[in-house]
Amino acid sequence: MEMKDAVTALSALAHQGRLSAFRLLIQAGEDGLPAGALARRLDVPANTLSASLSILANAGLVESRRNGRSIIYSARFDKMTDLLGYLMQDCCGGAPEICGSLAEMVLRSQCAALDPV
Repeated sequence: MEMKDAVTALSALAHQGRLSAFRLLIQAGEDGLPAGALARRLDVPANTLSASLSILANAGLVESRRNGRSIIYSARFDKMTDLLGYLMQDCCGGAPEICGSLAEMVLRSQCAALDPV
């Protein structure tokens, strides 16, 4: 990922409403959520959500697909991974113990996503 793309993605996430929408889409997984359900869960007007999703899509963080009359939005996990990788690529300055807690958090997150409970 280039710095320009990282800045665009971080700028898109640097808003409470957009970050909340993105986090809900992360929680929804690959299936995503219909725009109407997202608007209801976030308690925002449809036009406000549409503007937020447009900014996230332009940053490459979300994608949409039509399913009948609904538009389903989902997070672009590949782009999220690229962004996190970009932020962490020079981490620790040769002292991996600094990033140990972050690595543990990522592993716990992956395990929680894979846990069928």
